[in-house]
Amino acid sequence: MTTSVPPLPRPQRAFPPSPTGKALASLTQGLMAPMVRYRFAGTEYLPKTGGFIAAANHVSDFDALTFTDFLLRNGYHARVLAKRSLFNTPIVKNLMKSAGMIPVDRGSDKAAESLDAAAELLREGACVAIFPEGTLTRDPDLWPMEGKTGVARLALTSHVPVIPVGQWGAVNVLGRYSKVFKPFPPKTVRIKAGPPVDLADLYGKEITAEVLHEATSRIMDAISELVGEVRGGTPPKPRFDLKLHPEYKKKQHTYPPVQRP
Repeated sequence: MTTSVPPLPRPQRAFPPSPTGKALASLTQGLMAPMVRYRFAGTEYLPKTGGFIAAANHVSDFDALTFTDFLLRNGYHARVLAKRSLFNTPIVKNLMKSAGMIPVDRGSDKAAESLDAAAELLREGACVAIFPEGTLTRDPDLWPMEGKTGVARLALTSHVPVIPVGQWGAVNVLGRYSKVFKPFPPKTVRIKAGPPVDLADLYGKEITAEVLHEATSRIMDAISELVGEVRGGTPPKPRFDLKLHPEYKKKQHTYPPVQRP
């Protein structure tokens, strides 16, 4: 017995243009313009029809906004799954809600409800944006760390494309867990999308822990490769795994180095 479902119908467009969507895009772009200078690549991989998942790395609370802005500027009013703690600051909370972000209560039944809501949006042809790591990376050098399986489960039950996205530069506006906001002078933010992650051979299989781990690893591999391209450098292998370093769970601006193979 499997928990997979047939492929979903493909609506005419992943993001039908609307006056509200255009107004939101203009507002977001106006707010971001003084702070960032974008360099986009790989936008040809963003689907022109049907729902899809956009999955990106997560270094700074500010890159939730640059990720959303990247999708908006390419015609997608994405619905973003983001941890509820990001909504604690009034100004950021209002910006994130206006950008269509969905708060997720991690480690509770409500987290599963958020995935159900995302699946329904995908069926309607939406773009759902996710940070697979589930929180800001704890990698001492800010590389992507091991992801959680939520995005894999969503992908394997919906059969929609997963578009990996690597971004770098937002951390120069707001550091990891930093309270120091540095919008000026404007910072360069590089964002690159890649081709859909190949998960076809996993469709139809029973969604076990092993299958979820394999799908998650493929997604994170694709994201890590893109991050290496936009920031310059080679992502470390194996990726930092927070489960193996519980001492890094404390929210800090910087972390000591870890031994890498």
